[in-house]
Amino acid sequence: MKTRLAVAVIALMVASGCGVVGGGDADTAAPAPVAATPSDVPTSTELLEEPTEEPTAEPSPTPSKTKPKKPKPSATTPTEDPFNFQLPECAELVGKAVSKAKAKAALNAAAAKTYWPGSAPTLKVPADLVRSVAWHESGWTSNIENCDGGFGLMQVMPDTEAFINQRFEKSYDFRDYRQNAIIGANQLAWLTKYFGEKYFKKKYDLSTSKCASDSSPCLLNLVIDGYNMGYGETEAAFLNNKKLSNPDYVHLIRANMRDCDCDRY
Repeated sequence: MKTRLAVAVIALMVASGCGVVGGGDADTAAPAPVAATPSDVPTSTELLEEPTEEPTAEPSPTPSKTKPKKPKPSATTPTEDPFNFQLPECAELVGKAVSKAKAKAALNAAAAKTYWPGSAPTLKVPADLVRSVAWHESGWTSNIENCDGGFGLMQVMPDTEAFINQRFEKSYDFRDYRQNAIIGANQLAWLTKYFGEKYFKKKYDLSTSKCASDSSPCLLNLVIDGYNMGYGETEAAFLNNKKLSNPDYVHLIRANMRDCDCDRY
């Protein structure tokens, strides 16, 4: 009889169904489910084994009136990268990438620097501009080397590294993710100084409020355009018809500044 009852209990458990909830790592995607090994599943012999002693009857416990606690909401940090950054076919990853948290800290630190302490000490590069450019350029991937020679968070080109080092008497290495962020931010600062001095009466305000739209030739948009196209192409388009040389790129960066998946980190 006990054997029949045990089999009936097993049948009811199978019919009702049961599942296993797996936890996810905060920094990596959840692994694919793995089938349970024989050691994980109790055998029918273990389920049907009779106790060595007859259990004594005990009074049924009084139901608890305590309400079950509600689970706490999960942390806001995404469990996987919300930005599905696709490597170009000719790009490759070199070495190990740093975490998104370290990348963000490096970009913010680069934005906080003063790049023109003598001639333009009040010139500042907004942190959201630096983060947005880096997010579009690399998805905050610190070890990506593109087919055109761009490398790292800010996709710094070798000639940009050489120019910044020569112009500001530095020895930055664009393969170091912190220095890569600094070179990119320094380039944005140089473009701000160049266009601000020549066309905006030495005013270096990169506020979005100074721009009528994403495509208007305000200082912020010229700086973004120049980062992508080079200051020469940007200046030529501005002088020719007061337009941007690559308005699509500028719009993407401006959109990131308004609402970026990177803000979740």
